[in-house]
Amino acid sequence: MTYELLASYITGWLSKYLEDNKQRGYVIGVSGGIDSAVVSTLCARTGAPVLAISMPIHQKQEQVDLADAHLNWLRIHFSNVQTMTINLTPVFDVLSDTLPEKTPLSLANTRSRLRMVTLYNMAGSRGYLVAGTGNLCEDMILGFFSKFGDGGVDLSPIGDLLKSDVWGLGEYLGVDPRIIKAAPVDGLWEDNRTDESQIGYPYKKIEEVITRENFDDFEWREINRVCMDFWCKNSHKMAMPPICKIPKEIKDMYGMKKIREIFKS
Repeated sequence: MTYELLASYITGWLSKYLEDNKQRGYVIGVSGGIDSAVVSTLCARTGAPVLAISMPIHQKQEQVDLADAHLNWLRIHFSNVQTMTINLTPVFDVLSDTLPEKTPLSLANTRSRLRMVTLYNMAGSRGYLVAGTGNLCEDMILGFFSKFGDGGVDLSPIGDLLKSDVWGLGEYLGVDPRIIKAAPVDGLWEDNRTDESQIGYPYKKIEEVITRENFDDFEWREINRVCMDFWCKNSHKMAMPPICKIPKEIKDMYGMKKIREIFKS
């Protein structure tokens, strides 16, 4: 893949979407990972205003350091970028203490949703769009994201890219090599688990499943099974909430026929 062409295309797509929707700029959460580093850089390349925010919640220091390094790199290279750090740890602690029931998984998703709320607050106050950082492997194949957390965005610039393409694009864009080489983590846990340890297989194996025509080998059957299990379990995240369609006879009983006639007129 020609990453110069890819970067140019995504940058143009971002600019057009911003213009079509009459918004002023982009807000993006920067975690210290490759996905947010690439998306924030692509947004910055549009020339539109960009607010890049680090939102630590009991974050490991190495993740904070990588996020800070990328925020500094953005400021140096792009005059249209403003950066900010909002420490959400106190908010998370108060909420966690207030909740009568919780599990480690529910609290991990709560971290992601607090960040989403923060991004939308900042976006709403400025007339900006929230740029998502999900890639094809996570968002469309596995559903490996928090519903209404990192999945709650206005647009998804790299949602059609495999993880390997995100790494390649990051290298082309000049992203800090430490970020490119770092093991992908979602930053939602206080232990050392990585994205790949949670999935069970490296991203490259997951990507190969997509193009593979047969699964005669036991290992590939097992990888395919894991992917299908993820997709089945998480498919509800990838669809709009279902609407309970009320039968016409019930609507008519409650006068909804008259309401529909009023709206038609």
